[in-house]
Amino acid sequence: MAAENHNRAMCEFSRVRAVTTGWIVDFMFLSLCRRFKEGKFEEFNEIIQTLEAVTECPAKELHEDKTMICAFLARVMHGRQLDVQFEENEDMLPLMSAAKIWADIKHTVAEQRLFIDILELLFVQSVAVCLISDQISHACLALKWFEKNYTLPQNLCSKVSSMVKKKDPHDPLLNSYSFPRLLETVKTYLDAYLEKNPSDYLVKEATKVLQASPESEKSEDDDSTQDDLTQDDSTQDDATQDDATQDENIQTTKNKTWETTRVYLLPVPRYSVL
Repeated sequence: MAAENHNRAMCEFSRVRAVTTGWIVDFMFLSLCRRFKEGKFEEFNEIIQTLEAVTECPAKELHEDKTMICAFLARVMHGRQLDVQFEENEDMLPLMSAAKIWADIKHTVAEQRLFIDILELLFVQSVAVCLISDQISHACLALKWFEKNYTLPQNLCSKVSSMVKKKDPHDPLLNSYSFPRLLETVKTYLDAYLEKNPSDYLVKEATKVLQASPESEKSEDDDSTQDDLTQDDSTQDDATQDDATQDENIQTTKNKTWETTRVYLLPVPRYSVL
């Protein structure tokens, strides 16, 4: 009987741990999205270090979409740093790696047009950041890699190819496909994802505790923090936290030649900038 009770208690604890881990992952995910949108690079890196440790738990498959989104954000955040490596393949630049993950999480994107816009921005900026750093060989590599693995508009490929041939980091094309625009478009994606997947349980509970505390004085900063981290309650109460699966009506890769490997949230140690 004692052994049976012990096993039951261990099983119950495992379930509690899984639920608690989910809350922690949600909170870290929400915090990471906020730091990304604010452009706070150092704080973003600090949070993702913690998140990588948390998502190594046995139940990490339950949070795979959010983990993959975080990995995508990390690559975009480091997108201009050509010496940063997220994969064992040294030729895989941060924004190229981001494009691979973006294809894997396309089911989290509510609108096809948004998915295409970000893919095209990743393509152009993967080449542009190389030209800006006078890394022409890397620019050629990025151009060929995208053309091989993704179905992209022919006119856009021609313009990017011409930009590489001219070695022009100030090509007019970059006015429409700039790095700031990439960041803003990713923020639009995050806003839409968080509206459907609020991930704010711990934030709401912590806010209730603070509001109930006689020693707490609600400041304007508290108000702005709550507004930033959560949406309108009437909208979120009806929202499901399950990841929505969209119909795959668009071909995103021609030949998916890469193998499934571990997805790093942080740059690999050899090139770590943290």
